[in-house]
Amino acid sequence: MNKTDEILLSITNLSKKFDNSDNYSLENIQASVPKGQMVGIAGPDGAGKTTLIRLIAGLLLPTSGNILVDGHDTIQDASFIHSHIGYMPQKFGLYEDLTVKQNLNLYANLRGLEKNEFSSTFEKLLSFTALEPFQNRLAGNLSGGMKQKLGLACALIKKPLLLLLDEPSVGVDPISRRELWKMVQELLKEGISVIWSTAYLDEAERCDSVLLLNQGNLLFNGPPNQLINRVNGRTFLLKGIEGNRRQILSIALQQSSIMDGIIQGSDVRLLTREKTDHPIEISLFKDEKNLTIQPTPPRFEDAFIDVLGGGPGGWSELAEKTPQITKKNNEVVKADGLVKRFGSFTAADHISFAIPSGEIFGLLGPNGAGKSTTFKMMCGLLKPTEGVAYVDGLNLEIAPSKARSRIGYMAQKFSLYGHLSVRQNLNFFSGIYNLTGKHRQDMINEMIEIFSLKPFLDKSAETLPLGFKQRLSLACALMHRPDVLFLDEPTSGVDPITRREFWNHINGLVNKGMTIMVTTHFMDEAEYCDKIGLIDQSRLIAMGTPDELKILAKTEENPSPSLEDAFIKLVQNHDQ
Repeated sequence: MNKTDEILLSITNLSKKFDNSDNYSLENIQASVPKGQMVGIAGPDGAGKTTLIRLIAGLLLPTSGNILVDGHDTIQDASFIHSHIGYMPQKFGLYEDLTVKQNLNLYANLRGLEKNEFSSTFEKLLSFTALEPFQNRLAGNLSGGMKQKLGLACALIKKPLLLLLDEPSVGVDPISRRELWKMVQELLKEGISVIWSTAYLDEAERCDSVLLLNQGNLLFNGPPNQLINRVNGRTFLLKGIEGNRRQILSIALQQSSIMDGIIQGSDVRLLTREKTDHPIEISLFKDEKNLTIQPTPPRFEDAFIDVLGGGPGGWSELAEKTPQITKKNNEVVKADGLVKRFGSFTAADHISFAIPSGEIFGLLGPNGAGKSTTFKMMCGLLKPTEGVAYVDGLNLEIAPSKARSRIGYMAQKFSLYGHLSVRQNLNFFSGIYNLTGKHRQDMINEMIEIFSLKPFLDKSAETLPLGFKQRLSLACALMHRPDVLFLDEPTSGVDPITRREFWNHINGLVNKGMTIMVTTHFMDEAEYCDKIGLIDQSRLIAMGTPDELKILAKTEENPSPSLEDAFIKLVQNHDQ
């Protein structure tokens, strides 16, 4: 047996049921992880990914079955497990009121690192994570990518046999995501085994093997290519699109032969239900004279959607029930020279753009670039130091109440009242938006039905699965039928099927004339935008359609860059 074939982690007949639940969170899981390999854990929200990782870490006790790490049982030998693994939880678990260096000191003491090893260990970790220049900065003031790097550094204070990473790249920009991935690849070379739970299926595809969970059951366990093979001959691109790609996608998803579809660059990517040479009729797409259909290699995400029974289709009940919005003013949202300073620090520096009626505008940039600051000024949540933000021609400083009444806002972090029930949140926000009487109750009932919230009405909002938290947030933002919708990373951390459901709603609302501004770190989502503004170091450094940004990033080495390639290239060029 080769070193890499030696089993480090063995999971046998593992089940977990929580006391307050009728169903198993995990049921009869069998799996193993060889030494020196990276294993991805993928699955929809509520599939059991975090529960499995916490069981492996010895932080939860199984209901039945057992887990062995290097031959040690997580129940009988918990102290061994805790001292020989590194664990990075899904939520930032460090102390935000301590500096980077102080957090490292704390974790070194907790992990029993010898005092004479502190200096050399910290030097190595700060260099490895590129945090050396920021060691005296409070953890709470770090960007999202830096926080994840600090979390990784603390998990590596003592070299672990097994590193457990629970969705480490959620909320992290593409540059930081690539940096995290490279760091973990280096750890594999040192013989550390890694379990990486992820909502990004391109990450799962690059793992040595993948555990695919759904509703507590293990649907697949093996190399990604093995799963991808099930959709061979079923993936296609619609190319040569001249009109609206969102409408082309919507039409395609309504066909019974199509299981799933997304926008991919200037094309539309389709997954058929069966292997075929004739996936869809070109005649469905009127006025598209140059449209062609070409086979394209399958990806792990295609197989993931197939295993789970297909995507949510292309229809949005929310959009169907939303009245058509007509606007005479072509610049519904406008930023005119926005500047925001916090003391001597300039968070946004002369930002200007305009969004026409019925379009999606994407505000992209690295963590800490100034996106959220700009976003909050556009919503009227932050007062600009200089410049003016307009919504539907209304100056947000001069007529804030009138302007805000036309805005729906969904915050980056779950911003509803966690201690209130779902029903109480819906009642509260309908009141905030001045809905009254029968109309108020009708809108609440409509949102309950559209977003399938009925089973959760009396549950505290903070206890909802992430996907339903996001649904509730969107419901609360839309009850008053706003003309403009601001979405700050609306799908961060949710699974691909829930993301598709959200974008069905967004695409449908835009077709009804709603104007939408969105921030996202998912570059495949940014492809849905009509125009993108790219912010770096507080400044707007590029603006255009997704394809125009890709053209700006073309090189001889990369003549056909993806939007992620363009993001990274344009930001790096500006930084230099």
